[in-house]
Amino acid sequence: MFPLYVSLGKQIAHFRRKAGLTQEELAEETNYSVDFIGLVERGVNAPTVKRLAEIADVLGVEVWQLFKSAESTATKTHSKRKPHPPSKGGKV
Repeated sequence: MFPLYVSLGKQIAHFRRKAGLTQEELAEETNYSVDFIGLVERGVNAPTVKRLAEIADVLGVEVWQLFKSAESTATKTHSKRKPHPPSKGGKV
């Protein structure tokens, strides 16, 4: 599993629950199978851009919002880098 798929799936599940929908209801609204929705939410599978847009539409969110958590994770990963030591004798 790719971390992006897992993060995307968690966001879809989050917004689905926030919308008060079950996996079955989301599947019905998007004309996808419950199995497909489950695989996406678990991060095993990733939807195409077209499917992602349809899922976002049913959830009442913008596609970019489904990647918000993934962006936060990427930012946190970069912030774990050790800062460069100040150069000797140079102005900061």
